[in-house]
Amino acid sequence: MDVNSYMSKDLVTIEAGTKILDALDLMKKHNIHRLPVVEGDRMIGLVTEGIISRNTPSTMTSLDMREVTYLLNRTSANDIMEKNVITIHKDALLEEAAVNMRKNAIGVLPVVEGDNKLVGIITEKDIMDAFVDVLGFYTPGVRLVINVPEDRKGVLEEITDFFAEAEISIQQIAVYRKDHIQIVIQVDSDDVTGIQKNLEAQGYNVESIMYKDNQ
Repeated sequence: MDVNSYMSKDLVTIEAGTKILDALDLMKKHNIHRLPVVEGDRMIGLVTEGIISRNTPSTMTSLDMREVTYLLNRTSANDIMEKNVITIHKDALLEEAAVNMRKNAIGVLPVVEGDNKLVGIITEKDIMDAFVDVLGFYTPGVRLVINVPEDRKGVLEEITDFFAEAEISIQQIAVYRKDHIQIVIQVDSDDVTGIQKNLEAQGYNVESIMYKDNQ
């Protein structure tokens, strides 16, 4: 899966001269936490709630709310925005986006192409949505987890052949390699008992199996 498949394309942006008070109003109105700063269709910076917070006088100061509001209304996005923004291309893999977010301890990546043309934005929430989709959480079917010995070869081919011969469609499949190898597979069926019995008869170690009905 690529970034383009899950990024937000309906963007709310601001210009460098936008006052921070107006930026905060936009975030509240659209229930978002960051605003790309653009010049035409080019991204030149990023303003987030965290950046605004770091540039707002603490409530422990002697300033009252009226004075804070006055300062925010005099401060523009250009005064506080992050200019060295980490970005990603729309054709990049979602895994690359996730690694970049984790490595740089950030929760958002503006998506650009060409001369920093802003075409989207992808967040941690979008990555989580993709993870849920790829595992078929919202799709009814039988979900099973199979433990695979390190020295057993050709398991994926064997399993796919098994379901093909049984005329059962595979909906999702993933392989996890940590302490040991696990195959997580979801198929279009509700025959939990039959599938487990037949797989175990062929020597597979089925750790768990269940029917998911999300209708």
